Amino acid sequence: MRKITLSQAVNEALAEEMRRDPTVFIIGEDVAEAGTPFKVLSGLVEEFGTQRVVDTPIAEPGFMGIAVGAAMTGTRPVVDLMFGDFLFLVMDQLCNQAAKTHYMSGGKLNVPLVLRTNMGATRRSAAQHSQSLHALVAHVPGLKIAMPSSAYEAKGLMKTAIRDNNPVVIFEDKLMYNDKAGVPEEEYLIPFGQANVLQEGVDITLIGTSSMVQVCQAAAEVLAKEGISAEVIDPRTIVPLDEETLLKSAKKTSRVIIVDEGHQSYGVTGEIASRINEKAFYHLDAPVLRLGAMDVPVPFSPALEDITVPTPERVADQARRLVRGELIHAA
Repeated sequence: MRKITLSQAVNEALAEEMRRDPTVFIIGEDVAEAGTPFKVLSGLVEEFGTQRVVDTPIAEPGFMGIAVGAAMTGTRPVVDLMFGDFLFLVMDQLCNQAAKTHYMSGGKLNVPLVLRTNMGATRRSAAQHSQSLHALVAHVPGLKIAMPSSAYEAKGLMKTAIRDNNPVVIFEDKLMYNDKAGVPEEEYLIPFGQANVLQEGVDITLIGTSSMVQVCQAAAEVLAKEGISAEVIDPRTIVPLDEETLLKSAKKTSRVIIVDEGHQSYGVTGEIASRINEKAFYHLDAPVLRLGAMDVPVPFSPALEDITVPTPERVADQARRLVRGELIHAA
């Protein structure tokens, strides 16, 4: 199987869907000639023109509102939000309009739009360009949230998102755009709400989102050398969440660590841990542990930034102590 970057996978998914469906278009800042700051969309304007790859002014609330209206009236817009940190600028259009229109119209109206944006620290982009804000929108009923962990996941989830009749937010880790993975040349889609068990194990379950999947895999390799068998799971989508797969693994291994790059307090780690505690409590041999980003603004200093997010070493250390039976709490 050929290997391409996550950036190329997203580009391919968009091009294929735009060829398949003339109602699909892209709108956002620097999406045409510039191809976005990360060059993910490079070349699309040459094929589809400026009527379908639409550059906008620096006015996030404005072009998000345009997309919501366009989706309600028969098109499938893909909104490119340059940085996930700019979510705060589009929250009314996304959470009060797109997420609620189907419900408030009694099912008469749909808002089939995709908001693609990014997340992730350790890029030295400081506090306003390094946040992972997926938990904010996951809290709002009516939105679906996808978090690809590789090029393969990014393409399959994007194509599914574009065909969905509900508003979908996709978060891509900005540090993974050049990471390569095997991606089939033939068409495929990845269903929402279907987790991926990347590695089976019997001693502990490691659940990671986005780039934290790689962190969990690296930790599992370290643990394997010590005779500890870790199961690694990628939920793929946090809304909808594949509870069945996560609970099945928790009941099998009896120990669970959840790793997410969002801030630990009131976040994805807490939600998944709560569900496992509620529905698999009597199968657990230890408390479910959570590892998220520190509850501080992301520092610009490399030395400080690198210690704010989970690392393979920290995950392995916590897993090791959990398997040993030590009663610990994630800091």
